[in-house]
Amino acid sequence: MLWGRRRVGKTVLLGEFARDVPAVFHTGTGQAAAGELADLSHKVAQLQPRPLRNLAERPYRSWQEALEDLATLAEKAPLLLVLDEFPELVHTSAELPGIIRAFLDRTHGHTELRLLLCGSAVRHMEALLDSRAPLYGRFDLTLQLHPFTPAESALMLPDLAPADRAVVHGIVGGVPLYLSWWDQSASINDNIQRLVCRPFAPILSEGRLILTTEIDKGDLPAAVLHAIAAGKTKHNEIREWVKADPTRTLDRLIQLRLVERLVPVTETAASRRKLYRITDNLLAFYLNVVNRHLPEIERGLGRSILPVILGSLDDHLGGPWEAAFRDQLRRMAIAGEIAPEVVAVGPFWTADGHNEIDALVLAGRSRQPVLAGEAKWAKTVSAQKIVASLTRKIDALPGKPHDIQFAVCARETVTHQTEGVRVITAAEIFEP
Repeated sequence: MLWGRRRVGKTVLLGEFARDVPAVFHTGTGQAAAGELADLSHKVAQLQPRPLRNLAERPYRSWQEALEDLATLAEKAPLLLVLDEFPELVHTSAELPGIIRAFLDRTHGHTELRLLLCGSAVRHMEALLDSRAPLYGRFDLTLQLHPFTPAESALMLPDLAPADRAVVHGIVGGVPLYLSWWDQSASINDNIQRLVCRPFAPILSEGRLILTTEIDKGDLPAAVLHAIAAGKTKHNEIREWVKADPTRTLDRLIQLRLVERLVPVTETAASRRKLYRITDNLLAFYLNVVNRHLPEIERGLGRSILPVILGSLDDHLGGPWEAAFRDQLRRMAIAGEIAPEVVAVGPFWTADGHNEIDALVLAGRSRQPVLAGEAKWAKTVSAQKIVASLTRKIDALPGKPHDIQFAVCARETVTHQTEGVRVITAAEIFEP
């Protein structure tokens, strides 16, 4: 089973996976079962003509018949059946998961047919793994596909300088389709003009689509996202904004990876000092920067609004840049470049909201702080100034640790470097 949000690249990945394998791909469209089976019959007929049955004239009449026929085709050689957008098939054939379970039990060891179920409706796909679901325990592989990390995104932006890759990732995130929209031969201004500042521009359409298709029906999820975008990052602030308890909605948005729950990395998940941020970069850009200008962009004022949006970019890109910095520290920790037994990387702040540290790395069973880092969305920063600030802040850490490492992050250059300070720039973060 493969699942993940829309646009994340599931279908392309499956196409690459099955490139050299005999396979039948069928994408559910939500039509009546007869229509789905007729489409599937047509695809099977193209794969292997049947002298005794013309599937175009006599399509499958049931899912049982279709599966049994494909199992017969795969008696001696492997055959892959991909059922993409599986929730759409179940929408009109609610019995399909039970039919597949019975088919698997009946044909086990007698066919080389393999099934791969894929879908974008995350909640529905995850429900297939529930212990009460018909297909519980039947999957050899369950894989949730996520957007690209900053380093992976760089592979789709080979013609850009690292600092420009940071801008693009901060605006559209790691979803492959969104990255493909960026014209690497054009300027940032021209790309924003094309992608944002005209009616029905791609980012405008996609922002609306995320709000209407990726989240549950109802007004509360969208209201919660708008609240976070408006700076209401605490639970009580969100509750006051939406005039309802947002707990379940926040949990769901976190499950969809549209929102992230942050606590000081030195505390447990039960900490009361929780903050929420939008983790999907395109959605954050849409809500934080673009949304307030939507009516006038739709009326044709996009070219006039372009300088305003460009002027807002630096304020907006700080958050995604800090997240990319923490992702880079995790890469370094995995490679063993920070300390042995790294157990956590995350932000830190004290109860009064002061002494904020963008990234604190903890190691060992005692969760001892071993590195403190600061990321600035600036072309150039002074390591000396950043380290002096971090030195003051670590006094607020539990136990006031000594011998802690420092990391300083800027887009392009870190000046006034001192011995032992790790320097990180976009060249490291966005290195494939």
